[in-house]
Amino acid sequence: MTTSPADQTPAMGPRLAREQATMAAMMALYCHDHHGTRRGCCDDCAQLLDYARRRLATCPFGEEKPACNNCQVHCYSAIQRERVRVIMRYAGPRMLFRHPILSLHHLLAKRREAPPLAALKRERQALGHPRDGVTKP
Repeated sequence: MTTSPADQTPAMGPRLAREQATMAAMMALYCHDHHGTRRGCCDDCAQLLDYARRRLATCPFGEEKPACNNCQVHCYSAIQRERVRVIMRYAGPRMLFRHPILSLHHLLAKRREAPPLAALKRERQALGHPRDGVTKP
């Protein structure tokens, strides 16, 4: 179940679309090797991927988003975060061979620092955004 730019929501920028594609590729790789799926993901992995997509789409940092492990705001529940961590730990090294461009972008994103949360909250409030940027969707 790979993601193409056509799968992205209209308000989503190229960086978040690439993050979604990376997550989909990692999930598919993990699911294929652990659950025996030939293409895409099993129902359990597809649900986790859907959860990850929803969280990514509502990330308070938007296109300035750091890698989730460097973020001050943890959007995932503890259980889902652990599941994704296991998948990424397995799929990450294998992505270099199967999806080298996505891997490179992901490695560069891991070096990105999170924007200051206080500044983000002030900016969103000044724009009259109904959420302060840290509540869960």
